[in-house]
Amino acid sequence: MDLPPNNNLDAYWMPFTANRQFKAHPRMFVGAEGMYFKTSDGRDVLDGIAGLWCCNAGHKRPRIIEAVKNQVEELDYSPAFQMGHHKAFDLADRLARLMPGDLNHVFFTNSGSESVETALKMAIAYHRARGEGHRTRLIGREKGYHGVNFGGMSVGGMPANRKMFGSLVSGVDHLRHTHGIAGNEYSRGEPEHGAELADDLERLCQLHDPSTIAAVIVEPVAGSAGVIMPPKGYLKRLREICTKHGILLIFDEVITGFGRLGTPFAVNYFGVQPDLVTTAKGLTNGVVPMGAVFASDTIHDAFMTGPENMIEFFHGYTYSANPMACATALAALDTYEEEGLFTRGADLGDYWADAMHGLRGAPYVKDIRTMGLIAAIELDPIEGAPTKRAFNAFLKAYDKGLLIRTTGDIIALSPPLIIEKSHIDMAVETVRRVLEEIE
Repeated sequence: MDLPPNNNLDAYWMPFTANRQFKAHPRMFVGAEGMYFKTSDGRDVLDGIAGLWCCNAGHKRPRIIEAVKNQVEELDYSPAFQMGHHKAFDLADRLARLMPGDLNHVFFTNSGSESVETALKMAIAYHRARGEGHRTRLIGREKGYHGVNFGGMSVGGMPANRKMFGSLVSGVDHLRHTHGIAGNEYSRGEPEHGAELADDLERLCQLHDPSTIAAVIVEPVAGSAGVIMPPKGYLKRLREICTKHGILLIFDEVITGFGRLGTPFAVNYFGVQPDLVTTAKGLTNGVVPMGAVFASDTIHDAFMTGPENMIEFFHGYTYSANPMACATALAALDTYEEEGLFTRGADLGDYWADAMHGLRGAPYVKDIRTMGLIAAIELDPIEGAPTKRAFNAFLKAYDKGLLIRTTGDIIALSPPLIIEKSHIDMAVETVRRVLEEIE
């Protein structure tokens, strides 16, 4: 058994983990560099999922390491309320310049879940600030994932994340999902069919009265539900309906942000302008927890009224714009820009797609979806044992030196953007051998 130095695994209640299975057969990382993790038994494991969709520049990056060391010696913490430090303003300015349109204002959080909660609160408070306090309803989407806080779970649409926690936040409804549409199998990029599902928002507007709806939140690409791509024209149609009815559109870019699709953000990739964008993960390359919400000029300016000594938005976190996180994020942005990582997904996109779709016909494969440097390999489930086949693939892949992510019976791959063609070849061949060996 692979145990930590104190030989005790009991105290740590692990998140989103089969705790009993793990503690019977631990999988421990002790180091990481570039594209690889190092296990406690001395093996190298190719990181096929960028940590958890977050280590976009890979591991042990020198510029980031130096930034963390320097910052902890200079200013380890600064209060976020009524005080500031230079790096927070520098980072917000650099981020705003990356985002197209009028998304010129950045509110810092500490995770994707907090970014979602912040954006939902901003949306409701914005309507109240402009005299439409009756707009309180929130619309999410089936199979959506927006973190694990109560607001995010409520607008999210993944049953396993919701079913144990009661009625959640009231006044929430959900659009139908776009997964499994006939004719969209083995898609590369945006699938052809299903844009009309955006009109489901019109149905909800008629059901609830559009004047009661504050915001719609969607992932441009649904990551945690199994890499579900938006059909061509779908996001544009959502934007049109939201504009028509005065509803805010929120893009959850916690996964798609910072180069995942071969552009800085999904906003760039799809050419659709939301009112709010939530981010986290790749913002600091996963090194220090941090998130950010981008807000349009219109939303920001609606709060900037009243006496100047009054707080405009009663919301924030002790660690908002933490100096360590800001320094890390600035170094991560330097790394992304200097190495062309924002567009590397576009440069490698065809090779990645060809390699992944080469698994068509492998045992149990029922669909493959790719976009940028992201892929889903959907498997036929074991009858009566959903999720077990993909979990078996996860364990087998780890033994063979590849870290994958599974959700349901879907294998998800989203490697660091520094990946080379040889790594892609290795990942695909490992998955192929895994599928040939599992039951």
